[in-house]
Amino acid sequence: MSGLIRLATPADGVRAADIYRPAVAASAATFELEPPSADEMGRRIEETLRFWPWLVCDVGGHAVGYAYAGKHHQRPGYRWSVNLSVYVDVRFRRSGVATALYTSLLGLVAAQGHVNAYAGIALPNDASVALHEGLGFTAVGVYHQVGHKFGRWHDVGYWERPLAERVSNPSPPVPLQLLRQRADWMSLLQAGTSCLRVADRRNG
Repeated sequence: MSGLIRLATPADGVRAADIYRPAVAASAATFELEPPSADEMGRRIEETLRFWPWLVCDVGGHAVGYAYAGKHHQRPGYRWSVNLSVYVDVRFRRSGVATALYTSLLGLVAAQGHVNAYAGIALPNDASVALHEGLGFTAVGVYHQVGHKFGRWHDVGYWERPLAERVSNPSPPVPLQLLRQRADWMSLLQAGTSCLRVADRRNG
């Protein structure tokens, strides 16, 4: 079954909440303690899309994963750097969904004018480490016992990937709405679809 990658809308908050819930409730992949509601996820999507991409992977018209970019730090000197996150429906893991989403997301944030991409991974998480390193990220360090969840402390490793040459006077990154006006917008958005190896597993 073919899949596609598209921009999220606030209406995707329902599926985003479903996909995210196991990561909150049953793992230390995120340090949120209570699964956010569909309305809250819709609000986060809307807020993110004011500047950065939030992407959804659809299989058979059903959202099976999402990935988004966001601010690395508040100070304006950090604005050329972005943090990335990806979450996939447990039934669709190892189907190329995360790779597809990240491939498109990396191309889009680079086209916006960002220079560095970063990801934090609660350790251990061999699958996430393999995903990021397979896409050209390299480890830069570990925050030891920085987050507390499920009665114990967790390390978080950080990975980075350069997106463009670091020049002395970079132009500020452009918002998503300007990027969508480019003639190559659709090719950027769909760049990751060739990575998908999916079948509809909703009843599996």
